[in-house]
Amino acid sequence: MFFSKLLIPTLREAPADADIVSAKLMIRSGMVRKLASGLYEFLPLGLRALRKIENIIRQEMNAAGGQEIMLPLISPKDLWLETGRWSVYGKELFRLKDRKDAEFCLAPTAEEVVTDLVRKDIKSYRQLPIMLYQFGAKFRDEIRPRFGIMRSREFLMKDAYSFHTDEADLEKYYKTMFDAYTNVCVRCGFNFRAVEAASGAIGGSFSHEFMILADAGEEEIVWCNCGYGANGEKAETLKMEQLQEDFLPMVAVSTPNVGVVEDVARFLNSYPSKFIKTMIYSADGKPVVVLVRGDHEINEIKLQSLLGATEVVLADEQTVTSITNAPIGFAGPSGLKNVKIVADLSVVGISNAVTGANKKDYHLRNVNYSRDYKVDIIADVRKVVKGDICPRCKKETLKFSRGIEIGHIFKLGAKYSKSLNATYLDTNGKENFIVMGCYGIGVTRILAATIEQSHDDNGIIWPDNIAPFEVVIVPVNYADKKTEEVTDKIYKELSAKGLDVLIDDRDERAGIKFKDADLIGIPYRITIGEKNLANGNVELKARRNGKDGVKLLTPESAIVEILKIYKIT
Repeated sequence: MFFSKLLIPTLREAPADADIVSAKLMIRSGMVRKLASGLYEFLPLGLRALRKIENIIRQEMNAAGGQEIMLPLISPKDLWLETGRWSVYGKELFRLKDRKDAEFCLAPTAEEVVTDLVRKDIKSYRQLPIMLYQFGAKFRDEIRPRFGIMRSREFLMKDAYSFHTDEADLEKYYKTMFDAYTNVCVRCGFNFRAVEAASGAIGGSFSHEFMILADAGEEEIVWCNCGYGANGEKAETLKMEQLQEDFLPMVAVSTPNVGVVEDVARFLNSYPSKFIKTMIYSADGKPVVVLVRGDHEINEIKLQSLLGATEVVLADEQTVTSITNAPIGFAGPSGLKNVKIVADLSVVGISNAVTGANKKDYHLRNVNYSRDYKVDIIADVRKVVKGDICPRCKKETLKFSRGIEIGHIFKLGAKYSKSLNATYLDTNGKENFIVMGCYGIGVTRILAATIEQSHDDNGIIWPDNIAPFEVVIVPVNYADKKTEEVTDKIYKELSAKGLDVLIDDRDERAGIKFKDADLIGIPYRITIGEKNLANGNVELKARRNGKDGVKLLTPESAIVEILKIYKIT
């Protein structure tokens, strides 16, 4: 393959709207071009890398017993109405009509379609378990596409769905898929963590995200050396042991025009951890009071799950006033009636706390649980913070990292099979709902995440097995007969062994060729110059090792070295 014959439009500078490293380098290296907001064209280099990632995933899915299928991008409205997701999914779901005014959507995920497929053809326990997977374009109408292909509107995804007779069989297969995803991450060369996660719009009882550790990560994750890991939405917290004090008499204090915890703490010469913050929420239209320590924040995902609500939002000012008889900023748990109260684990142990007095410009001192207020539910509903102890080993302090989600696996249970009436007959001829699992990987996201985790000032540093080419041969002067002869010999021998090799045959200065090779990130560069050839040598450089990765070898030894690296005999 000759550089001069390929469409590789490298750039010295990235466009101003490229906002992260991967977006800049993918455009500069000629892998992609932006068509419109959130829409990208993949050029030959980008597509070659994408296909290698796809093949790694396909191999792992097949090894896990999967069967590859292909489903339409467009889904009929009726299926989404059956599951109730037509309205739940929101504006990210791109809705459209055909010429007959029938309504459809550009599918961001395929639970409805694949479950419909299975309910038509799977009728007996003898046909289960089964796992079906596909690679396909997905579309989500992101309100603000950003980060290049990381958060684009159209993207390539592998989605898989498993179907089982019961939860025990799903649990067993979930572990198989967890291992398959782990293998994908290892083979792609990632530094990663598998973390517990909230299931979001997909639903289900349990899920894991596979997070690539990178500074550009959109999510904060927490983890511990004991093996525990979770994203910020799911991370658990422990009950905090606090110093118990003798209860003091509750007193009201004037706090004119001071409502924010930090400001009240300064005014009262106290500190936020001594406060109980009282927040009023609306859960599916019903008011709920939520208590959390003054220096903590409420985790609305945990709260929504605890209440089993479809939607949890902060209540409006009118609702707050009707419950507390005070404006926002002065709410407290003491004296509240006829409303559900949820307290975080960290709250009920606070002795002589400071709270709002449910009266404008007043707070209460020395508020204590059971004496001065009661709650309906005590649960973990706060966000994890630095300094929290691991909820699993209960010894080590949790570590925090930024992560890029490239994969998510779910235990769906019977969520979709019930709504779509997907059933099977068991050994006794009894009808049961099929139990499901769901497993997604963002193929284009893997491409971007790889670059975010593996680059330097000169460009991309591809892992050996997903680079668009494994080797680039750079003849300093390809017009020289001896140089051409050695170049062609190395190219033919490495290509015959199944490696993807690029010859930079352009009539450019060696320095330009070297810069482009580093920018593109091809793992190994063989430079053939007349000076070294006069001594019977070529130069082999490992991109990952920089200047320390340069060796002078005979052409034959260079070939042997490359084959050894790729374990080819």
